[in-house]
Amino acid sequence: MAHRLSQKTKKTVLGIGGMVLLAGLNAPAALDFAEEQYYAYKIAQPEYRAKYGSWSRVDIPERYRTNAIHAALLHTGKVLIVAGSGNEQKKFNAGSFDTVLWDPKNNTFKKIPTPADFFCSGHAQLPDGRLLVAGGTARYELLDGEVKRAGGGMRVKNENPVKAVHLKKGTRFRSPGGLEYVSQFDVTVPKAQRAAKVPRGARGALQPRQPQATAGEARVFVEAAEKGERSVADAGSQYAVVGLKGRDAKNTYGLSERITLDKEDFQGIRAAYEFDPLAERYVPVEPMRKARWYPTLVALEDGRVLAASGLDELGVIDPGDNEIYDPRTKKWSFGPKRYFPTYPALFLTKGGKLFYPASNAGYGPADQGREPGLWDLRTNTFQKVPGLRDPQQTETSSSLLLPPAQDQKVMILGGGGVGESKKATPRTAVVDLKKDNPVFQDGPELPQGTRYLNSVIMPDDTVFTTNGSADYRGRSASNIFKAQFYDPKGNAFHEAAAPTVGRNYHSEALLLPDGRVATFGSDPLFDDQQNTKLGHFEQRMEVFTPPVLHRNGKDRPVLDDGPKQLDRRRRATFRTDHPERVVKARLMRPSAVTHTTDVEQRSIELGLTRDAHSVTVDVPDDPTLVPPGWYMLFVTDTEGTPSEAKWIQVK
Repeated sequence: MAHRLSQKTKKTVLGIGGMVLLAGLNAPAALDFAEEQYYAYKIAQPEYRAKYGSWSRVDIPERYRTNAIHAALLHTGKVLIVAGSGNEQKKFNAGSFDTVLWDPKNNTFKKIPTPADFFCSGHAQLPDGRLLVAGGTARYELLDGEVKRAGGGMRVKNENPVKAVHLKKGTRFRSPGGLEYVSQFDVTVPKAQRAAKVPRGARGALQPRQPQATAGEARVFVEAAEKGERSVADAGSQYAVVGLKGRDAKNTYGLSERITLDKEDFQGIRAAYEFDPLAERYVPVEPMRKARWYPTLVALEDGRVLAASGLDELGVIDPGDNEIYDPRTKKWSFGPKRYFPTYPALFLTKGGKLFYPASNAGYGPADQGREPGLWDLRTNTFQKVPGLRDPQQTETSSSLLLPPAQDQKVMILGGGGVGESKKATPRTAVVDLKKDNPVFQDGPELPQGTRYLNSVIMPDDTVFTTNGSADYRGRSASNIFKAQFYDPKGNAFHEAAAPTVGRNYHSEALLLPDGRVATFGSDPLFDDQQNTKLGHFEQRMEVFTPPVLHRNGKDRPVLDDGPKQLDRRRRATFRTDHPERVVKARLMRPSAVTHTTDVEQRSIELGLTRDAHSVTVDVPDDPTLVPPGWYMLFVTDTEGTPSEAKWIQVK
């Protein structure tokens, strides 16, 4: 006879059945969860950390979270994180510009008043420890279909040889047909230059008696006052400046360049500032001669700084009008003329030449300025360097002067095709610049094709590389959660612990004075694999602790008291209780990094002598190898365990 189930028994059976059904349906998710739990357990084990290192998140109070576009280590040990408007047009329109100063030792933060939009500026370390910041954003881009008012360049002429003319933003230029165009920025037009006087006896019959003047000229971006195609104009038309009268109206006028409804790129500014690490504020200096957005600034052997490339005040890539900043006079002058794509990687080499490995970031045609070579600033000659594989995939690549700098080897890692290309290469290559005819040689490949890779020189002469993506701006969820060490001596990669935060465009990494590596930023186009959700800026920060600090962190070499500057023999002596542990010494220049471009970082091998209670380091007397400035001094033991850095100034 069949037994009827009780109500309680029914509920129990149904509950068990439901659990079994749910477990079956959610098996992949349950498996993923289990794998994640096991992975978290594995990477937390001391043995794992001693072999691969570890990552930790930085606790950032909400009011200090920002879009890290630029990062620079200062000789105070603090990190300057510069966002400007942070690739957010709403902040740009509101004039809301951001800089945050982070103290890694105490994990404290401070907001710094930011006087201009330094979004996509350039920066370089100065001999006195200040950071030069120049260029940035004058105007955000307008894409195809977004341009409603015709825009373009207006060349403003001034034929008055007595005084310059200053025209404020909003000045109107009127065509003979009555169409008006409005300037988008202030512009100062220099006075006309008088021609040299000709002695009376040297004049021919047809020569004028009075000297003529060459009109002063400046460019400004203008927009049509009315919308539509009627305001599109060809180059060459002459425009009156509305509001000027009499001789001023006759002397000052506009000559249009092409004024179109085409896509309008970002536009640069001329602003330049020095950031004072002691006062913790920006100090204005003379603006650059040209506006620049996406420029590279590189320190030269005499303490001056070269500014190269960038988009100008019209959004046009600079044709090669490079300029040089002198920190003694706080002024700019034009340097040797040479074209590069934006954010070119330019490394100071022995003898004073700059090496361009073809790494760059962003703007410029695919068939110009893409070949690597040695640039002699004195003669303005360029020696091409052959042998680079995948030469059309150097945009958004990483590059660096390999340690120690005395070896004069430069490495390029990864990269992608020009613009929004889907191409990415795993190629690495190394060139030995000490050879008479240097040629790139292939290095070991990255785990996969990688753009936006961050590469950091370590105190033990390895290179730590991390992050990046396989596609343009992390498109299609292509962030690469991998990290590795490159050993220049063995010419091989070794696996490191994987980061937990993916990073692509607008990401940075730099070495901290305690031997760890900090990573910042990332600006993906999309937040999902289907590319349907617009991306958001990654404001989390991570710090990587290398394996050797997990093995020997509590017993690392220690440098005690010592000088802040070198003596006359370019030496410095530091007390230490265990000089016998110190086997190597390196002088490491602090980073100033953006858009995978860090031309400041370099590591110099030092001479080393020991006595019973101290070590003495000898710094090479070659400013092309050791440009003037503040450096971190690290010493290491036989296992490569680094001391905490001591700061020392090289003059």
